[in-house]
Amino acid sequence: MSELYDLIVIGSGPGGHEAAVKAGELGARVAIVEKGELGGTCTNVGCIPTKALLACSKKYAELGKLKRMGISVENPSFDFAAIKRHQAQAIRIGRLGVQQLLGEAHVDLISGEGHITAPGKVEVTAADGTKTLLEGKNILIAWGSVVSLLPGFELSERVITSDGFLTLTQLPESMVIIGGGVIGVEFATFLSELGRQVTVVEFLPQILPYDDAETAGFVRSEMEKCGVVFHTATKVQSITDTGSGVTAVAVGPDGEVNLEAAYSLMCVGRKPLLFEEELAVLGIAYDKRGVKVDEKQMTSVPGIYAIGDVTGGVLLAHRASKQGKAFASRLFGDGFVRFTEESVPSVVYTHPNVARVGITEKQAAEQGLTVEIVRFDFGANALARIELMGSGFVKLLFSDTMLIGATVVGAQASELIALLGFIVSNHLGKKELDSFILAHPTLSEIVWK
Repeated sequence: MSELYDLIVIGSGPGGHEAAVKAGELGARVAIVEKGELGGTCTNVGCIPTKALLACSKKYAELGKLKRMGISVENPSFDFAAIKRHQAQAIRIGRLGVQQLLGEAHVDLISGEGHITAPGKVEVTAADGTKTLLEGKNILIAWGSVVSLLPGFELSERVITSDGFLTLTQLPESMVIIGGGVIGVEFATFLSELGRQVTVVEFLPQILPYDDAETAGFVRSEMEKCGVVFHTATKVQSITDTGSGVTAVAVGPDGEVNLEAAYSLMCVGRKPLLFEEELAVLGIAYDKRGVKVDEKQMTSVPGIYAIGDVTGGVLLAHRASKQGKAFASRLFGDGFVRFTEESVPSVVYTHPNVARVGITEKQAAEQGLTVEIVRFDFGANALARIELMGSGFVKLLFSDTMLIGATVVGAQASELIALLGFIVSNHLGKKELDSFILAHPTLSEIVWK
């Protein structure tokens, strides 16, 4: 039995399901093929479960501030089993949300493993082995990504990745985290706020290597106040699972470093999920960084497209989502939805948050740009002081009068970056910022004088 579709999407992560929904809303006949749970990495082992954990640790850590406001909380404690239930509920609601969106857009959801056998043809193998052939005018690859591992290192019961951490039922007393990028520092934040001993080992000279030195230094200082120990410019030589814990040997600027902990968490990034044999048979161009696509997300084979993590670049859910909407808008609508790489914001959910959009001060220097840097500190904001939000700053980069980059470090940076992202993506600047009327007292006042 063969069915004809305008679009067949393989993968229901943010990019895949947003493309399917948008195409369905525009009147296309769409099928989406998913072999696992709906929602992809973000919903199941990424954004949603990790932020659910961080929401809990943040509330627990903030209890210590209440005494300054005249509120006493005696002997606070936490229940990790209840935290895990909160996490599971967030995942469950996320999956249901994707299912509802697909249903409302009249997208056919097909469970099974989908493989492209030829342009316009997808074979789906269900869990019971039943095979179904789908035919479509267009096929969209949205395979997503998987965790990366350090070459020569193996996982075990106590040497785990972020995927393994999210399945733990007992909270480790101590952890050696390999990698001081976004994933590593977020897990370090969660563990340290719940009173666990955390050591982070980073190969590069600073944590958060894609951020500027000031931002990375600020985050490191704040995390060290919570007891996190950092070893930067340090290379891990070995990790041994002893059965009752782990030992790690690393080499840093001052020589050998020996570490012990209950677990080791490997956080060295993610990489595109590539079914290389399938790509090779189809003649789709790719390399280890991902499937190669043009500005319309088309691969080297006409009628076959790819979006999201599988194409490499910055592996972010909202990037994939916007790519998906823009792709469907071009293919089935008027192309009104636009996607531009420089407009993609990024957020690190440490406490305080780090958020940025556009280029950084370092990138501006590398590009030889002459920029004006305008900076505001959280301490100058009335609401930040009233609510004991702590320290932080906003750094704006202007080329002439146009905003080309912004970094926010501090409480609710993940929300504050939205306005600045709008300014950057629409090539606006000081004049437009001067025209905004921001309510007082609000934290949003900090983004402009």
